[in-house]
Amino acid sequence: MYEKELKAMLEAARLAEKHIMKVYATDFDVEIKSDDSPVTLADKGADEILRKTLANSFPDYGFLTEESKDTGERRNKEFVFIIDPVDGTSDFVARDGQFCTNIALARNGVVVVGVIHLPSSGISYYAVKGEGSYRLEPGKEPVRIHVSDRETNLRAMRSISHFNEKEKAFYGRNASLFEEDIAPIGAAYKFCLLAEGKKDFFVRFGAGTKEWDVASGDLILSEAGGVLVEPNGHPFTYNREDVYNRNGYVMANKKENLFLASLQGE
Repeated sequence: MYEKELKAMLEAARLAEKHIMKVYATDFDVEIKSDDSPVTLADKGADEILRKTLANSFPDYGFLTEESKDTGERRNKEFVFIIDPVDGTSDFVARDGQFCTNIALARNGVVVVGVIHLPSSGISYYAVKGEGSYRLEPGKEPVRIHVSDRETNLRAMRSISHFNEKEKAFYGRNASLFEEDIAPIGAAYKFCLLAEGKKDFFVRFGAGTKEWDVASGDLILSEAGGVLVEPNGHPFTYNREDVYNRNGYVMANKKENLFLASLQGE
């Protein structure tokens, strides 16, 4: 199911990659948007490529993207593409390679196809609801991935650019649960590392993320056996009127490792 959509989403991501990496190789300018987040020609151009490419194949589907005005028409659509053309623009600007293109397809508020593409390496991670999660390297066959089965000494991650005091305090109070080093990982690449069993935990407090930051990763992680919820334990729905993830989110390799009781005290 959704073979046509998945193929189109992967192809669109690869087309956007060409533009993104072309800009990456230049001395590009950085603008600051009204929400104080950076934007470049890579974000804007990739957004246009993704929208046009996917709209050509699916003209009746709605769109929610970071770099295009939200008219609200998407709310009446059964199918909606949720897109972040360059997730981790700060990482793009820093040239650390840890930026992604996120493309999710939601049906009636539930993500049914998710793609996270890494332009710097050409690697894609993807999932279709009920069909598992996969890593796809250029020129190779896709490989199914799964979360780890760790229960102790969890390998935790933190944001490179947005590690806040509340998160630092949580890791400090619960140091015995994790390996000593909390790895700084950029953008949606965190979902990929957790889904393929290389990391085990991540928490983000606050309203600094939006639907396009987590939608594709939510499905990829869940189809790999992991779990993503709000810190209060509530699952996410998508194509909402308010696109902010107001309470943040927590994800782990298994439900028992979400530490929801500890999070409630934050």
